Amino acid sequence: MFVYERDGRFVRSWGEDAFSERAHGITIAPDGSVWCVDDADHSVRAFTPDGQLRLTLGARGRPSDTGYDGAAYATIARAGGPFNRPTNAALAPNGDLYVTDGYGNARVHQFHPDGTLVRSWGAPGGGPGEFRIPHGICVLATGDVLVADRENDRIQRFGPEGRYLGEWLDVQRPTHLVVGPDGLIYVAELWWRAGQRSHRFGEITTDRYGRVSALRRDGTVVARWGGGAPGTPGGFTAPHGIAVDSRGDVYVAEVTHTFGVAPGLVPPRGAPTLQKLARR
Repeated sequence: MFVYERDGRFVRSWGEDAFSERAHGITIAPDGSVWCVDDADHSVRAFTPDGQLRLTLGARGRPSDTGYDGAAYATIARAGGPFNRPTNAALAPNGDLYVTDGYGNARVHQFHPDGTLVRSWGAPGGGPGEFRIPHGICVLATGDVLVADRENDRIQRFGPEGRYLGEWLDVQRPTHLVVGPDGLIYVAELWWRAGQRSHRFGEITTDRYGRVSALRRDGTVVARWGGGAPGTPGGFTAPHGIAVDSRGDVYVAEVTHTFGVAPGLVPPRGAPTLQKLARR
């Protein structure tokens, strides 16, 4: 875990031996607790700001039984319990924690603050309340839960108890979403490359570059950034995580190596993996 100032100056690090090579999501609680979602460890853990462990959810290193083969989400045969390669977490106003269990499962899990599992919902597929990689999650002030259903190219909305309320479709491969201080919902969206195939869009004939979108609470898009050349400042290769600070500045984390460098689509040096969009 790396800690930086708002201007990018490095402060400290911790947890060098605490995580797998696929540490995946970070959520900061109002009390300063750092909730860390560890994909390959099949766990979600809460730490103090200086790295002291507070709570562990899930059986570390032991995935739940979903039929997943370890490589392709299409092999998920059934929904399972917590966790099989979880992706992100979000806190509700009442302190409950919601976790997207996404790469090896197709569920959302709700926990009380003490770690007690309240309920789970979801199944593999493309229907209402079904998921193909539930990858990001946020909770609105009303308690409603928004889930970035990545490979279905949509955001699904649920009540606090998991009741399906609807979907937003003006997105592409949404990976994560957060609520900003202005009440808007900021969404990180992955690149669809020409030649790939989407469950919703079909054959991708023209590159749909990665971007960040700002949405109202009814799903209406009010602004978008990106769409330019991948691997350049202000252009996105693979937006994967997103955060908004108290001043409204937006931070976008990218899996640049996996999506851009490894396939030879962006240069190995100089391509950003963390960008800040400053509020004007």
